[in-house]
Amino acid sequence: MKTKPMLTLEDCRRIAAAAEANATQHGFAVSIAIVDDGGHLLWLQRLDGAPPISADIAPAKARTAAVGRRESKAYEDMINQGRAAFLSAPALQGMLEGGVPIVHEGQCLGAVGVSGVKSSEDAQVARAGIAAVVPAAKPAA
Repeated sequence: MKTKPMLTLEDCRRIAAAAEANATQHGFAVSIAIVDDGGHLLWLQRLDGAPPISADIAPAKARTAAVGRRESKAYEDMINQGRAAFLSAPALQGMLEGGVPIVHEGQCLGAVGVSGVKSSEDAQVARAGIAAVVPAAKPAA
């Protein structure tokens, strides 16, 4: 039987705090979602001023990144490059940039999804959160 690392509640707290700090530093009003490796919601917070829809979009981005084992932007790019049929992929609803998988020692532990500002900024906030628990992750400035 194999063993693998898993996200804990403390990990989620650290990820969320670092993501919130990055968002606050840049004046971003966002929702932050953290899911496990199966895409199940572990954490959701909506910062003051974040659009209500962001509380639905952030978990969808996180789930897409977790179950797809890649950034949600990969799906957005695929669709934008003409593969519109991919929009019918089952169970993937957050095919927009801003979902980033949490990878440690080659294992996907889950993902962070952020929504509320430009997609590249959402991804920046997600990466900043992940860097709090996976030091090798490099957040954008």
